Amino acid sequence: QVSLVESGGGLVQAGGSLRLSCAASGRTTSSLIMGWFRQATGKEREFVAGISRLDRTYYADSVKGRFTISRDNAKNTVYLQMNSLKPEDMAVYYCASSTWPTMTMERTRFGSWGQGTQVTVSS
Repeated sequence: QVSLVESGGGLVQAGGSLRLSCAASGRTTSSLIMGWFRQATGKEREFVAGISRLDRTYYADSVKGRFTISRDNAKNTVYLQMNSLKPEDMAVYYCASSTWPTMTMERTRFGSWGQGTQVTVSS
């Protein structure tokens, strides 16, 4: 069982940047599909970005070109660099891992989740 702890959320003005971190323990992230999801108030949790075991990256259309997911195997940590933030990016961001055999962006295929970190974007 992998344990995930997010950090790096906070308050930022529209157009600003934040970097979220997800520290994993119990299993190396390189052996897992890693993903970032977000949940805004009153909305369903949605896929934001994912990275495959081969380090291929995938993004929701709403964040493509602004967000970057990456992995540091030495630190067993996954990052989400968020640039040009918009008020509609405001949500609780969750890190998650999946043991699915192939790359997936389906929320139900991610079995381990962090506690979430709040991102607030002021306009």
